[in-house]
Amino acid sequence: MLPKMRQEYEKYTEEDFEVWKILFERQMKNLPGKATQEYLDGIERVGFVADRIPNFDEVNERLKKYTGWRIYVVPGLLPNKEFFELMKDGNFCATTWLRKKSQLDYLQEPDMFHDVFGHVPLLTNQDLCNFLVDLSKIALQYIESEIAIELIARLYWYTVEFGLINEPQGLRIYGAGILSSSGESDYSLFSDIPQRVPFNVAEILDTPYIKDRYQSKYFVIDSFEQLYSSVPEIARLVGKAVAENWEVVIS
Repeated sequence: MLPKMRQEYEKYTEEDFEVWKILFERQMKNLPGKATQEYLDGIERVGFVADRIPNFDEVNERLKKYTGWRIYVVPGLLPNKEFFELMKDGNFCATTWLRKKSQLDYLQEPDMFHDVFGHVPLLTNQDLCNFLVDLSKIALQYIESEIAIELIARLYWYTVEFGLINEPQGLRIYGAGILSSSGESDYSLFSDIPQRVPFNVAEILDTPYIKDRYQSKYFVIDSFEQLYSSVPEIARLVGKAVAENWEVVIS
């Protein structure tokens, strides 16, 4: 386990609060009618507002009432083993630094706005949390296999980061990478360029992910329960890939 870190809330600057406010208000204006209702409800459950950067201790108290998950402060991207060990135990890894005003629209490395605004509201959904726990268990079972970790990364990417969901009102966003991006919010739903295909574990495992531009394909679930129910198939196919030494391009 990594040394315990803290948010150091008192060190946030006036620019940090301004950046949070700009990004929060922009997305909250943009997301109604585009984001899954479960995410919009989650924003209220965790108490996010424009005028205040979230205090992780307070957010964790709110999360405790819904799923028992918590935000776990990390310095940045973690090694696979540490990341999956933390997530298996209900810890969602998040950084505490915010982008600068000059970086509002693009960052190479996720900042707190992505980690917290994008991910945390849906940590109030039990099916999604169960999916994350079980996905972590599969990853840890094959942690020494580059093939397995690449396939798990693709599943995480095309669901938790860039997933879409069918709802009675229409197609909606649940992936944090889209929810925290003003440009991709519209592109993922309305552009004629990308494919939007039904959620399919085998197809996801065969689809390398894209880091440096908008996605060319989005996978659509019908419910968070469907996502969690896919875990046995994920375990079977990842195990098969390792046993048969599939040819997989490592990202």
